[in-house]
Amino acid sequence: MSDNKQATAADRKLISLEQDYEVRDWCKSLDCTEEQLRAAVKAVGNSAEAVRQHLSKR
Repeated sequence: MSDNKQATAADRKLISLEQDYEVRDWCKSLDCTEEQLRAAVKAVGNSAEAVRQHLSKR
């Protein structure tokens, strides 16, 4: 069970653009559009913190 918790924690730190539901959830969490999310990930990588900081500059 601890392996699952570790995977979940890691999932919250990295943004995946592979699944529609993940894109939707990240957009809602970060209050951005899909286009803004994809551009931010392209610019700074898939770290949720880096993307959050990048989007805060808009």
